[in-house]
Amino acid sequence: MLDSDLAVLYGVTTRRLNEQVMRNLGRFPSDFMFQLKNHEVAILRSQFATSSSDARHLAWGGRRYVPYAFTEHGALMAAMVLNSPSATEVSVYVVRAFVELRDTLVAHKELPKRLDELESRLERKLTTHDQAIAGILDAIRQLMVPPEPPKKRRIGFVQND
Repeated sequence: MLDSDLAVLYGVTTRRLNEQVMRNLGRFPSDFMFQLKNHEVAILRSQFATSSSDARHLAWGGRRYVPYAFTEHGALMAAMVLNSPSATEVSVYVVRAFVELRDTLVAHKELPKRLDELESRLERKLTTHDQAIAGILDAIRQLMVPPEPPKKRRIGFVQND
């Protein structure tokens, strides 16, 4: 979750959130919080159509620094360092959202396995059906071949050698 989104949830400014995080940096190891890379910020800007970071466009407003991203544990720790009633209350909802997200990801991990199982069962059935259809087609082809005409008997006396 980005720092700006977390700040909105906790009812503080992004600046205030980041100040408290920087004052308590020891509470935020890399698995709690990390700073996005420049190319990731560029992707975010293009996806959300935010303003350019070009210096000549400073009057346009918008974000001018690389944002921080918080994991579930980092979001909880941010609520602790902010120590405001709204941050504490909202942190419960943030945790529930992360838990639901994790459950959704787990459910989606099972989906490919189930699709693979279904595909293999269908392939086995199709293989047996394909063999049966091939047998039927061979039988039809044999029926389509005209029978050999019977040999004509020669008229008269024929001596067998």
